[in-house]
Amino acid sequence: MSGPQPDRRHTLGQHGENWVADRLQAAGYTILARNWRHPDLGELDIVAQEGDEIVFVEVRTRRGAVEAAIEAALSSVDARKQTRLVALAQAYLDAHDLDKTPWRVDVAAVAHQHGKLTLEVVHNAIHW
Repeated sequence: MSGPQPDRRHTLGQHGENWVADRLQAAGYTILARNWRHPDLGELDIVAQEGDEIVFVEVRTRRGAVEAAIEAALSSVDARKQTRLVALAQAYLDAHDLDKTPWRVDVAAVAHQHGKLTLEVVHNAIHW
């Protein structure tokens, strides 16, 4: 009997997060934190800085045809998730004495099709 199998969804999600973090760095962002956890609210995938702005990046990775996967990834960030992302952002800012720092939440939708990744980023993705 073999050991537990890795969760395919978790593995895909980690792959997407790593790829997005690399793309952000290549675009000039500074990565401040990965998988930052708050005990009550959950986790922020990527906390980055672009210029003087803190950017909280929610990464959603889905398998399948690019258009359908991107749509599924974006639609998975519903109003409830958006509310939680704002609360997490505020908690991060509070924890790091960054209350007066400008910030935004972006959603990075990643499509995974036949080993190829495609990215679409929605900036200021709260209440969109």
